Amino acid sequence: MKYMKSQMKKLVSNNEELQKRLKQMMEEHDLEKSFALKALYHSEVAAGGKYQKAYQELE
Repeated sequence: MKYMKSQMKKLVSNNEELQKRLKQMMEEHDLEKSFALKALYHSEVAAGGKYQKAYQELE
C-alpha cells in the first residue's frame, strides 16, 4: 500500500478522531501539516493500522 497525500487528506477530513490526532501530532512534534499527515499514515494506516481498510476504500 502506497502513501498518497490526497487520499490521506480525504480520510482525515471524513474522520473527527483523525482530525484531532493530526492537530495533536502537529503541536506535540512541531510538524508542518504535510509531515504530520505522513506520520499519521504510518501510525494509523500502514501495516494493518486501525484505519487501513477505510484508506484502501478511498482508492
